Parts: sequence; C-alpha cells; structure tokens
Amino acid sequence: MDKSHRRTIFVCQHCGKESLKWLGCCPNCQQWNTFVETTVTTPVTSSHPLSMENTPQELSQVVTGVADRFPLPLDEFNRVLGGGLVSGSLGLIGGDPGIGKSTLLLQVSALVAQAQGKVVYVSGEETLHQIKLRSERLGVKGENLYLLAETDLEAILNQIEQLQPRLVTIDSIQAVCLPGLDTAPGSITQVRECTMRLMHWAKLNAVPIFIAGHVTKDGAIAGPRVLEHIVDVVLYLEGEPFSTYRLLRCVKNRFGSTNEVGVFEMREQGLVEVNNPSQTFLSQRSTEAIGSAVVPTLEGSRPLLVEIQALTNPTSFGLPRRTANGIDFGRLLLITAVLSKRVGLKLGNQDIIANVTGGLRIGEPAADLGIALAIASSFRDVGVDPELVVMGEVGLSGELRAVSHLDRRVAEAARLGFKRCLVPKRGATVAAKDIELIPVSTLREAVRVGLVGGKARGSEEL
Repeated sequence: MDKSHRRTIFVCQHCGKESLKWLGCCPNCQQWNTFVETTVTTPVTSSHPLSMENTPQELSQVVTGVADRFPLPLDEFNRVLGGGLVSGSLGLIGGDPGIGKSTLLLQVSALVAQAQGKVVYVSGEETLHQIKLRSERLGVKGENLYLLAETDLEAILNQIEQLQPRLVTIDSIQAVCLPGLDTAPGSITQVRECTMRLMHWAKLNAVPIFIAGHVTKDGAIAGPRVLEHIVDVVLYLEGEPFSTYRLLRCVKNRFGSTNEVGVFEMREQGLVEVNNPSQTFLSQRSTEAIGSAVVPTLEGSRPLLVEIQALTNPTSFGLPRRTANGIDFGRLLLITAVLSKRVGLKLGNQDIIANVTGGLRIGEPAADLGIALAIASSFRDVGVDPELVVMGEVGLSGELRAVSHLDRRVAEAARLGFKRCLVPKRGATVAAKDIELIPVSTLREAVRVGLVGGKARGSEEL
C-alpha cells in the first residue's frame, strides 16, 4: 500500500516552479503573480520502472526488432516523425484552437486502426455522438477504432489495458485528471502527473500514445515546460486563420530529425496531404507582378519555393510604418536599413509591407535577398525577372553571404521550370543543370541584376 502524504506548496502557473512559500515574482521565468497555493500528494509514478529489466545491460547487446517502428498511412506525417511511429513513444501535438488538431488525430487514428489493428481514441472534451458527427464529415468509418469519453486517467488506463491497442490518442491532456490529486484538471500538477503516468504506461506496454495540448496566447503549449521534456516528440500544427494550408512542424524528436515539416490542406473531408507544396504555393503567382520575388527556402530536408511580396507607399503620417507577415519583423527592419544605406533607396518616408503568400512563416536568413529584391521592385515600380529565383543572407555592409544546401534549392527551382538563379558569389560552386547560376557579391549588384531592365538603367539609380 502506498504511504503517500499531502503537502501544501506554491506552484508557478507559467513555468511550473515549486516553492514552499508564496513569491511575487517567479525567480525562474520572471513572471509576476503566477504562484498559486496547491495541495499535492506524493506522486506514485516515480516508483514505476521504465523497463521490466532493472539490471544494467550493455548497449551492444540491446536488440531492436522490425516492429519497433511502423509507418503511418500519411506520408507527410511520416516525414515529420522520421519514418513512422516508434513503439512506446509519447507524442505531444499542439496548436491554436480550431487549427485542426482533433481532426488530424482522428484521421491518423482511423488510418492506423485500418492498417494495424485496435486504436483507442479518448476524448475529454467531446461526447461520443459529437465525435461520430465529426467522423461522418471526415468520411471515417471506424473499424477497429474504439471511442472513449472519459476524463479520469485511472479509468482510461484500465480500459486501454484491457483492449491492448496499437495506438492510443488522448484529446486533450488538459482535460484528463488523476482523482488522487486535489487540484483542478488542467492545473500544473495535474498535467505533469498525468503525462508521467501515460509515459510510464506507454514504455511498459510498448504502445505509442499521442496527446493533444492546448496552447497559450504566445503560441507555446500550455502547462510547465517540463511537459515537453517528458514526451518523446513535440509537434506543432501551424497555419494562418485565413489560409487553408497547415504546417505540421516538429520541434523535438528523440527518434529523428527536429526540423522536418509536413504540409496539409484543410478541406471538407479533413486534412489532405500536399505532395508538391512548392507548386501549390506558386500556383496563383502572377509573372507580371511588381514587388514579388520567389525564394527557395529549406524546411528541414525539404526545399520549398515560396513567393515573397512587398509594397512600398509614401507615408501619410510622421513616422513610416513597417508591417511583416510571415517574416521576422527585425529582419525587415535590417533589410530596409541596408537598402537605404548601401543601395541608396530612399525608404525613409515609405510605408513598407512584406508578406509571404500562402500563410507560411519563414525564419531562415536565406530569404533576405528575396525580401530586399521585392522591396526594391515595388519602390522602383519595376518587376523582377519572372524566371528568376533568389537566395542569400544580407549583411549589414551590403554583402551577400552563402546559404546552406544550395544544391537542393537550385534543383527544386530547376524542377519547377525556373531558368535563372541569383546566388551569393561565395559558395556558388554547385553544378546546376537546366538553370543558370548568377553569382553576385553585394546587394547593390543583386538589385541591379534582378530587376527587369535593371542593367539598362544601371548604376546611376542604384
């Protein structure tokens, strides 16, 4: 019999730090008024072993079987996971409300049930009838897919212990609770202890578990940061509210790469894979548009061609405005300053709006040259060569720095029919087929070459 005892502590609701007394400011996350008095019971999960064999074993003697990982019927999901689900793994998927987390998890559960065997889908936020209505809309038949509407984690573990499924889905971790804890569902203590119990059960039974997590207003998964340390895989489902495209991004993966991205499109029948995202994102691009440049970005190991648009307009206020959608605001300010100082574009009285089409978000510096060329194109009212793609990092002195994996980016541009590629001179040693590489060393030279008719107008303007 467990001899657990109760104690009263104060827990930070932002980062999960515990304290024996109330503190106004959390010394860990520097947030004010986040400590809440909580009565907790000594966790019973700490005594549970992760393996039935408690003796040390030599690494070279550990045997892995072919059944330790099985692929999912969704190729985009497999790409993000690194090849499929690992037996006994615990995955966490987060995203904004209404982004499609429950839809994606129900689709994956149904596909695994159809291909592998029994799957248990546990919902603490919907009734069985509500899940049935959603499954009919998605066209999910549901053979071998068992639904359970329950919030008591003890009851959930008892049910899945009897069924012995191939996959368990919990939607969501903030809705389930342990009755032995005197805290409300969704609290720091409940979320942490429930996740620990699920992790131990998954490891001991070699059954993968997916849990959905709510996010805060900052976009991070709600609950203590220790929640992300417990699980094996952390996925984020991203997308703009006005866009139908969704990106499944991996930020932690103990069994594969952490930078892979899966692309989906939200339709009436649910999330549908986008097999050729570059062509999809450029399908509505106008070849005669002014202030538009195409950039080969790299999401994990996959090159994606995206369109970056910019618009400049004389400001009506005292201070010009800068607006960035899909790119870092600081990078936009940096590139604008370099264009003004090193290239000679008088942008001090111009409102500048930069946007990445398709609702994507680009974080790598290789897109700097595309942003700069789009701004220069809009300011000069001259289009960019429609058969040209650009890439390069812009330095503060106006120089262009090399980008990584140039060969993959160039090959993707050539596959989609582009004829020329503007690249930094440093590192431009790739042997390209069906596409011409144009190496440039400075941003001034890139603007002169990239704009249509730029060579003719030449250096007196630029």
